[in-house]
Amino acid sequence: MTDNVDGAQALSTFSLDGDDLPFQAGETLLQAATRAGRYIPHLCWHPDFAAHGSCRICSVKVNGRVGAACSVFAAEGQVVESNTDEMNRQRKTLLQMLFVEGNHFCPSCEKSGNCLLQATAYQMGMEGPHFEEFYPSRPVDASHPDILLDLNRCILCELCVRASREVDGKNIFAIGGHGIDTHLLVNSASGQLGDTAMSLEDRAAHICPVGAILPKRRGFVIPIGQRRFDAKPVSQQVEGAPE
Repeated sequence: MTDNVDGAQALSTFSLDGDDLPFQAGETLLQAATRAGRYIPHLCWHPDFAAHGSCRICSVKVNGRVGAACSVFAAEGQVVESNTDEMNRQRKTLLQMLFVEGNHFCPSCEKSGNCLLQATAYQMGMEGPHFEEFYPSRPVDASHPDILLDLNRCILCELCVRASREVDGKNIFAIGGHGIDTHLLVNSASGQLGDTAMSLEDRAAHICPVGAILPKRRGFVIPIGQRRFDAKPVSQQVEGAPE
């Protein structure tokens, strides 16, 4: 903070793609940018939870060094580069890797049009997977009477893990394995969602940014043209952005 000529305190600022943005003490670059209505692509970050930093889609250059905007704290005088050809190429590559690592076939997914992964891929100009697809063998858990769990679409953002633990107080989910074998776990003796206390009213049932956790008997109820990202691309849906 600095004092201006009238004696009032002025907010500290950092530069984002050439524009000065104000920030509050303790804010990360992504928090400050979002509050100012500026889009920095992200998947695993959610404003209601602490930064996770796993997807790296929000990576930016800070004074010439790459860091995750969700976890790097804003500081006076920082020079941050986000919407550049270099950073967008990196994001596009990461998105292509996410698409081939799982089984993402958007036309058959109920989340199409409301999926953050799909919307971010469109935003980054991704036209195909580029890499050879893995086609992993992942189960679809339909054991719960109200909720479908399709691990083919999971991107390991851990939002359901955090929501179940921090909001619902149930610890339904966890992450297990290492490297390419990392996967979402269901905390029940059988490993089935139907043997847990998860409810359709839980925050964890609705926070998934992709189509891994879906309510049953509600598929494709939103017509094409009325879905979240049909009206506006993800870059125009930042909180605080001008209409």
